[in-house]
This record gives sequence, structure tokens and C-alpha cells, in this order.
Amino acid sequence: MEIILWIVIVLLFIGSFIGIVFPIIPSVLLIWLGFIIFHFGIDSGELNTLFWLAMIVITILLISSDIIANSYFVKRFGGSKAGERAAAVAVIIGSFITPPFGIIYVPFLVVFIVEMLMKRTVNEAFRASIGSLIGFLGGSFAKVILQFVMIVWFFILIIF
Repeated sequence: MEIILWIVIVLLFIGSFIGIVFPIIPSVLLIWLGFIIFHFGIDSGELNTLFWLAMIVITILLISSDIIANSYFVKRFGGSKAGERAAAVAVIIGSFITPPFGIIYVPFLVVFIVEMLMKRTVNEAFRASIGSLIGFLGGSFAKVILQFVMIVWFFILIIF
């Protein structure tokens, strides 16, 4: 039974990284499910209070990384608030249109269109679209790092 639980935990951790490419998959939730399965199914004494508190903090950072990166870069590249919001929605919609590439080009196009509707010049709209793209990539990179930290911390704690 323990082997099956370990297989499920590892699959959940792998699935969390797939969730970076397919945002509809709740990455951090999969990691937490792995932790909970380990805690309640394998060994409830290994994961200490410091671990759980640190995972809560990292989870908050993980969830906010997309929002922070997207807002920062769209704003930094001259985009409007409407462009920021449109980029966030377009990432989710893009993951359904042509996964995994839809999460890259759909926000780019949507921000461009929204900025043009906001009476921006073509150059301004294009710059905001580039900001959206960089924001998405930056947020995704941050998510990979944070998820990796969570999973490595988990394995270090249970192995040593």
C-alpha cells in the first residue's frame, strides 16, 4: 500500500509542473495533496510545524507570483489596468484553445487588442503585449523555482 501512495505522491508532484504549462491544473494543490497523502497515509510525524508554516508562505508566494509578474511587466511596458486584467483572463482561456502554446500567444494578442481599444498607438499596444509575455514567462519561472523548493524541502525532510 505504501508503494502505491508513493507513486501517487510522485505523480502529483510531476502533475504540479504540468500545471505550469496548463494553468487549469492547480499546481500548488497537487503538491499539497502529495504532502497530505504522505502525512496521513505514510508518516504523520515527519513533517514538522516549521515545514507546514514554510509551505503556507511559499504557497502564498506561488499563487501571487503570476499576478505580481503579470501586473509588473504589463505596467512596466506601458500597459493599462484593462490590459493587465485581460492578460490574466487570456492565460486561462489560452490554455483551452491550443494547449500549451495558447497561454503564450492568446494573452499577447488579447492585450494588444485591449490596448488598441484603449486608444493606444500600435507601438504602445505592442509593448504592453510584450510585457504580458515577459510577465507570464517570469511568473512561470518563479513558479517552477518555488514548486521545486517545496518538493525538494519535502524530500530532504523525510530522507534526513
